[in-house]
Amino acid sequence: MTLLGTTSNYAAIVRPLQILVMVVAALFLLRVMRVAAVQARPIDYEPRARRRRGGTLALEFIEPQDRTGERVTVDTAVTIGRSADCDLAMSDTYLSSRHARLANDQGDLSIEDLGSTNGTYVNQELVDGRVHLERGDIVQVGGVLFEVVR
Repeated sequence: MTLLGTTSNYAAIVRPLQILVMVVAALFLLRVMRVAAVQARPIDYEPRARRRRGGTLALEFIEPQDRTGERVTVDTAVTIGRSADCDLAMSDTYLSSRHARLANDQGDLSIEDLGSTNGTYVNQELVDGRVHLERGDIVQVGGVLFEVVR
């Protein structure tokens, strides 16, 4: 009788644990599928239109000090780098020739790294792919800092 009682307690404990493991595995699979779907989007993917409070986003220099407060507006696209071919060419030793690209998609501002050596950062996080920018974000390309402003 004790052996049978032990078996039923075992089943009462193990069965819910098995169900819990299956639920966690299913949630993990759904998360992986979501990440794969987001990563599979084309670079020029346009999310649904959102209502803006007005005004387009721009970048305002924080550093270097001699350009503090200067604004960079992005009509369609702006490339940043050391090369004279870039739309915003700067002589910063930490910038690559073609460092990053800013794009204005109907008022939404985004940035993508163009394979730079030192990377592009938004709010101190390394940019991987195309990143949507919001008002107040801090963007770092090389030794240059910008704030996203309206």
